[in-house]
Amino acid sequence: MASAHTAPLGLAAESRPPVAAAPPMPDVLPPVKPRRGLVGFVYRHPTMAIGGFLLLVMIFIAVFAPLLWTVDPTALAPARRTREPSLEHWFGTDMLGRDVYSRVMYGARVSLIVGFAVAILSSVIGLAIGLVSGFIRVADGIIMRIMDGLMSIPPILLAIALMALTRGSVQNVIIAITIAEIPRVSRLVRGVVLSLREQPYVEAAVAAGTRTPMIILRHILPNTLAPITVQATYICASAMIVEAILSFIGAGTPPIIPSWGNIMAEGRALWQVKPYIVFFPALFLSITVLAVNLLGDGLRDALDPRMAKRL
Repeated sequence: MASAHTAPLGLAAESRPPVAAAPPMPDVLPPVKPRRGLVGFVYRHPTMAIGGFLLLVMIFIAVFAPLLWTVDPTALAPARRTREPSLEHWFGTDMLGRDVYSRVMYGARVSLIVGFAVAILSSVIGLAIGLVSGFIRVADGIIMRIMDGLMSIPPILLAIALMALTRGSVQNVIIAITIAEIPRVSRLVRGVVLSLREQPYVEAAVAAGTRTPMIILRHILPNTLAPITVQATYICASAMIVEAILSFIGAGTPPIIPSWGNIMAEGRALWQVKPYIVFFPALFLSITVLAVNLLGDGLRDALDPRMAKRL
């Protein structure tokens, strides 16, 4: 019985036509070769790489200014005043004979300290205010009306008014600019928190009886770090410009401190005949602000998937 059934099955198997295999399809797109290391980072985030490199150069100049063939930036030499740039004085000298190159190198310290300090302080304080205002409805109305009142005053005018009440110093400049920048950070964080508190996982945490501080720290705060980091870079660049403006009009750091704003203020009287006194500190200020803005743009593209250029 078994042999009678196996024969037809074998014949049927042999009579089946052979199955033709499909030809391999050509590759439409070339294979993706992931770039790793520094080259891959520069390829994926060129804006961040350029901005970060320029900012590192400025930080290097500020930290190692005494080792970069500089002299005392406050040393007076009336016999060498208003000399053109040369091998002896790379950026020339000002009306008091001080070496402009040395003053520009040391001036990077003031701008970077003010920029970083204002960015950190205003971000931390504004983050705390925005979290409380955005999540606690009772405090929202009072806090935001105060922030709106501060935002109605231009930052530079508010900083000038605050500096008029105190003496000129780097610490007071940092405090004045920080107070002017806090409302903008708090409103940014408040807007993010208002959208986050309606998310299902936050509502679930509220329904489960989780305390408000734990909800803010565990669910709300981590989602605000990306936008606040990007905003901090723009605040840093803005603080450098405001500090230079305050020093330029005589309401910022004392004239004895070599800052880029003070150098430009001292050289504006000789701008038409000795433009290099103003040109070099203005150039370094522009490069530093550009570096911070490029870094901020790169961080925005890297932290926001919707802004990513390459997937």
